[in-house]
Amino acid sequence: MKWMWIVLVAVTAVFAAEHKPPAGSGENESVDIAATLYADRDSIRGILGSDLDGNYIVLDVRVTPKYEKEVSIERDQFVLRTDKDGEKSTPFTPSQIAGRGVLVVSESGSGGGFMGDRGGPMIGGYPGGGMPGRLGGESPGVGNAAGETTTQSKANSGSKDKEDPILKVLRQKMLPEKKTDQPIAGLLYFPLGKQKVKHLELLYDGPGGKISMRFK
Repeated sequence: MKWMWIVLVAVTAVFAAEHKPPAGSGENESVDIAATLYADRDSIRGILGSDLDGNYIVLDVRVTPKYEKEVSIERDQFVLRTDKDGEKSTPFTPSQIAGRGVLVVSESGSGGGFMGDRGGPMIGGYPGGGMPGRLGGESPGVGNAAGETTTQSKANSGSKDKEDPILKVLRQKMLPEKKTDQPIAGLLYFPLGKQKVKHLELLYDGPGGKISMRFK
């Protein structure tokens, strides 16, 4: 029985290693940063209770100020970029993801698709945020000779809508913005959709200079 237990422990360790989320780290003169990447729907559901419809990549970020010196932490200091097409984004706020008044855009049709299938994913505006657009830029013209596409949009009515339960979770877990001399951690939500880990790069531009991080 002892050898069976050893085998079970070994198999469990291998399974855990294979399913451990990718991570990256970096540092500059002022901060150390460690980030864990959740890029697939199952792993995102595991930390949030929702997969966000597969439209987001989530990063669990920990920022540690050096020498107990106070630094200012802001979410827009972080940019997630993909090598796939050069698309990049700063984090979305919870209200942009699941707030009242979020504009949901859907496409239907055949053949070539909307905007000739060029550009990034559609993003919807929050109240006052303007019309939706594609991350990475728009393509010239709608559709192509291969088929026709109809784009439909539906705006939540606002005050009469029930608050999405995921909104509270997103707010509770997101990276706080504050000045601190102590380690601080939280989640960042990037609207880049499905991406391969090898294509992703996290960029930081804050106190102490720029940092670039890859994940493995």
